[in-house]
Amino acid sequence: MENDSRNPNSSTTMDETNPLTSPSRRRSGHRVEWPTIDGPLGLSPEDSLPYARRFFKLGFLCLPFLWAINCFYFWPVLRRPQSDPLLRRYLFGSAIGFLLFTAILLSWAFTFAIGGDHLFGHVWEELVMYNVADRYGLTGWM
Repeated sequence: MENDSRNPNSSTTMDETNPLTSPSRRRSGHRVEWPTIDGPLGLSPEDSLPYARRFFKLGFLCLPFLWAINCFYFWPVLRRPQSDPLLRRYLFGSAIGFLLFTAILLSWAFTFAIGGDHLFGHVWEELVMYNVADRYGLTGWM
C-alpha cells in the first residue's frame, strides 16, 4: 500500500511550507494569525502592507469606498491590538476617512431631502437639478 498525503493515517510527513500543516505549528499549538478575512488563502503578513497602503491612498482620489473595502478585507487586523502597527495605522485612517465621508454624504442627502424649499427659500430653485430641462427649454422638443 502506497503512502497517500490525503490519508490522515498515512505515514508521510505533511508539507513543511504550509503553515497550517507544518510540524512546527502542530507541535507548538501556536495559532497562525492572518491579516485578511481570507485566512490562509489571502495575503501574507508581508504582502498586506503594500495593499493596505495602496487602498488608503486611492481612497483620497474620490474613491472613498476603497476605504470601506480596506477595512473589510483587513478586519482581523482591526480587531487585534497586537497586529502590525503600521498596517493598523493605514486601516484606522481608512476607517476614519470612510466614516467622515459617510457622515458628510448623509448630512448632504438629508439636508436636501428634508430641508428643501423650507430650508433654502428662493435659492432652492437654483440648487436642485431636476428642473434643468425646464430651465433651459429642453422639454419642448419631445
